[in-house]
Amino acid sequence: MGLVDKAKELLGDHADEAKGAVDAAADKAKELAPDQVDGIVDQAADKAKDVIDGA
Repeated sequence: MGLVDKAKELLGDHADEAKGAVDAAADKAKELAPDQVDGIVDQAADKAKDVIDGA
């Protein structure tokens, strides 16, 4: 089993926790960044969660 396979396995077991971490990071980024980039942060978080769902 390769490193990528192991990462996918671990992520699959903890997908909800990983998505929660993505949401927390996005919230913090929106707190610190100007309001104009909130939409971009949300899009990036959605894409990250899509990747997690695909793992």
